[in-house]
Amino acid sequence: MKKPSFPSSRAFGYIAMVGTTLALAILLGWTSLAQQIDDAAYDWMFRLYPPVTAPAHCIILAIDDATFNSMGGVGGYRAMWVKAFEMVKRAHPKAVALDVVLSDPWKDSAEDQRLDRAMQDVPNLVLATHLVVVTQVDNGRWEDPLPIFRQHAAAIGHDGADELSADGVTREIPLEERTATERHWSLALEAFRLAKGARIIESPSDLQIGDEVIPAARSGSIGRPVRVLYTRTPIPSVSLKDLVDNPQLAAQFNGRVVFIGVTSISATYDRVATPYGEGRIPGVEVHAQLFETLERGRFLTDASNLAVLGFCVSVGVIAGLIFALLSGWPAYVTAAGLLAIVTASPFLLFHQNIVFPFFSPLASAWLTAVAAASYQHFVVRRALRRAQTETRHYQQAIHFVTHEMRTPLTAIQGSSELMGRYNLSEEKRKQIADMINQESKRLARMIQTFLDVERLADGQIELKREAVQVREIVEVCVARARPLADRKNIEIVAQALDGTFEGDRELMEYAIYNLLTNAVKYSAPDTQVTVACRLEAGQLRLSVQDQGVGMDAKELRQIFQKFYRTKRAEASGEAGTGIGLSIVEQIVQQHGGKMDVSSQPGWGSCFTIVFPARSASRPPAVSV
Repeated sequence: MKKPSFPSSRAFGYIAMVGTTLALAILLGWTSLAQQIDDAAYDWMFRLYPPVTAPAHCIILAIDDATFNSMGGVGGYRAMWVKAFEMVKRAHPKAVALDVVLSDPWKDSAEDQRLDRAMQDVPNLVLATHLVVVTQVDNGRWEDPLPIFRQHAAAIGHDGADELSADGVTREIPLEERTATERHWSLALEAFRLAKGARIIESPSDLQIGDEVIPAARSGSIGRPVRVLYTRTPIPSVSLKDLVDNPQLAAQFNGRVVFIGVTSISATYDRVATPYGEGRIPGVEVHAQLFETLERGRFLTDASNLAVLGFCVSVGVIAGLIFALLSGWPAYVTAAGLLAIVTASPFLLFHQNIVFPFFSPLASAWLTAVAAASYQHFVVRRALRRAQTETRHYQQAIHFVTHEMRTPLTAIQGSSELMGRYNLSEEKRKQIADMINQESKRLARMIQTFLDVERLADGQIELKREAVQVREIVEVCVARARPLADRKNIEIVAQALDGTFEGDRELMEYAIYNLLTNAVKYSAPDTQVTVACRLEAGQLRLSVQDQGVGMDAKELRQIFQKFYRTKRAEASGEAGTGIGLSIVEQIVQQHGGKMDVSSQPGWGSCFTIVFPARSASRPPAVSV
C-alpha cells in the first residue's frame, strides 16, 4: 500500500509558490521603481506630518538679488564677503558658516588681503570645502579654502547635499565625506559642534556632541546620512544690502549661528528641491535647515534592512497561512485586514520617527496574498473537481456493478424459488443447481473484477517476478476462451508465439484472457480471432485481432477509461462493466509496457501488448 508523502506534493508546491512570490517581492523592493515609490510615500507622509515650527537658533545672511545687483555682481563677491564678516562679527554670534568655497585666488590680490583682514576675530568661523569626484575609480579630491583664509577657520566643513538623488529632492545630507586620506564633517555639523563647544564622539551607529546623540550610522558610500526635517516656515534671513543700509539689523545675529550664502537666482543655480514639492530653496538654507534639525534633537531614522526583511518575510508567511488555514470569505476578509495593517504600518512608524519603506512590505503582502489565494482557488478547485469526478466514477461503478449483478441474482432467486415451490425431477434440480452455481461464480467474478481495478489503481497489488513463456500462457488462455468461441463457431488461431517476459503470470494471464474473451464477444459468428507474438527491437508485441464491428477514432481515445462501454458492446448486446480494459492497461503499465490499439468500423480491432522481452543471456553463477 502506498504511503502518503510528508509534506504532500500539494503542500510543498504551495510553500514553494508562496516562497518564490515572497522572494520576488523582496527583490523588487531593491529596484529603482521601488525607490521612487518609497520616496514619493516619504514625501507624502512628510507633508502630512511636518516638523513642528520652533524658534530658530540660526539665521541666514543672504546675498540676494538686491545685494547682488547693488554691490557689483560677480565682480563684487570679495567685497560682499568682506562687508558681511565686518558687520557680523560685531554682533557676537555663536558661530559663522560661509557656504562658499574660497579655493581660487581673486584676480586682484588686494581683495584677498581685505578678506583676510575681515576674517580676523570672526568667532567660530566655518569655511566650506567641496569634494570633486573626477572618475568612478578614484574617490575624489578636496577643493579646500586658500591657506590665507583657512588660517582663520575654526573648522572646515563640506558643502555636499543630496542634489544628485534620483528625483533631485534633497531628503538627507551626509554628515561626513571622505577621500582616501582626508575626511570632513558637514558644514552644519561643524557649526553645531562649535556652537555647543563640544567635540564629536563617534561610534559605528551614531555621533554624540555634548548631551545630544545623533543617530547617523555609516551607510556604504554615503557617510552617516541624516534626514533633514524641513520646517514649513523658512529660516529667518537678512539681506546683506538691508544690513548695510540699516546696521541695527545686526542685532539679530547676537547669540545665533549665522550662515552666509548666496540666495540670488541671478548669481547661482544652487537650488535644492524639498519633500514639500513647493519650488526650490537655496543651498545655504538646506545647511541651515540641517542645523535646526540637529538643534531640535528630533530625528527620523531609517528602519534597518534586517528589520524590513523580517517584516516582509513575516507578512508573506502570514498571508500564506491565512489561505492555508482559512477558506472562502473569512480568508479574504483576514487577508484584507493584513493588507490594511501593512499599508498603515509606514504611517504609524513615521509617527514614531521611523522611516519604513512602503513598497517592499506592501508588495510582499499583495503578491503573496494574491498568489496564495489564486493557488488555493485553482488548485483546491481542481482537487474538488477531481474528487467530484472520482465520486461520479464510483457512482457509475456502483451503478454498473449493481446493474450487472441483477441478472445473476435474478436467475439465482428465480431458480431457488422453483426448487422450493415445485416438486421437480432430479435431473431438473441438477440443471437448476448447475445454473445457480454458474451464476454465483459469475457474480463472484464481477465483484473480484471491480476490486481488482481499485487495488491496481491504489498500487495494492504487488507484481510477482518470474520468467514466463509467451506460448505457454497464451495456450492456457486460448483453452479457457475456446468454449465461449465454440458457441459462436468462432475459430481462435494461434500464430507465432515466440519470446519470454518477466512478470506476474496470474495478472498477465488475466490481461490476455480478457482480450481474448472481448474479441470473441464482439465478433460475429463464423469469424476468426488471431493471436500472435513477435519480437521486435528487444520488445515483445503480443496482438489479439478480431473480425468484429470495429471502433472509430473517438472510441479509441476512450477505450481504456474506467466504465466506458463501446458502441460495439451495445451493438452486440453483450453485457459488461466497462472496466476490464482499464485493468488490462494498468497490468501492462505495471509490467513496463503499453497498449496499442488499431481499429476501423466494419473491419475489426487489433489490441497489441508491447512490453520488454526477457534477455536470453543470464549472468554466470558465482560460487561462494
